[in-house]
Amino acid sequence: MSEFTAAALGFPTGIFTIALAVVLVFWLLVLCGGVEHDALDSAVGASALGAPGVPLTVPASLFVAVAWFAGLAGTVLLDRLGLGGGSSLVLLAVSLLVARSVTGALARPLRLLFQPDDPQPSRQDFIGRVATIRTGRVDARFGQAEVTADDGSTAVVQVRQAGSDPMPLGSPGLLYAYDEPGEFFWVAPYDSALDPRTVG
Repeated sequence: MSEFTAAALGFPTGIFTIALAVVLVFWLLVLCGGVEHDALDSAVGASALGAPGVPLTVPASLFVAVAWFAGLAGTVLLDRLGLGGGSSLVLLAVSLLVARSVTGALARPLRLLFQPDDPQPSRQDFIGRVATIRTGRVDARFGQAEVTADDGSTAVVQVRQAGSDPMPLGSPGLLYAYDEPGEFFWVAPYDSALDPRTVG
């Protein structure tokens, strides 16, 4: 145990021991809800550790843990071989290089966990689009229309109109608002000739 303590507190492992203690306190605070795991997020820092796309706290924690283990193992090995002096500086450099390489390798698969999911399509995306009426009439209580999404897929949606303009089957209608409680779109007759975007 004395050999372990001496190695953990000696140079260079002692540097990593202090850093590891800070990391452990940080993750304890995360578990207790006192801080968010990505509170110290930095894309530049994560990239420097070979883990772009992962919150900095994750690769930084891995880096410190691997550096501590490499330093500890290296210190014990050097002591048993009877080497000292300048070898401690070499061990510090080797520990940092090993930690950097291992962190990059371990954090790379984690990138998939932190990539944001593709946003799900929302009904709000249809507001402002021109739909094709698919019922014989549209009034304040009845109506359906077909609208095309950005990806080219189509959806049949419930539509209502506030006025009494004729909107027969196949006519275009502009979806201008969505009624959450009723789960339908407000629609108005659409004339492409009056759309300023079609001029010229």
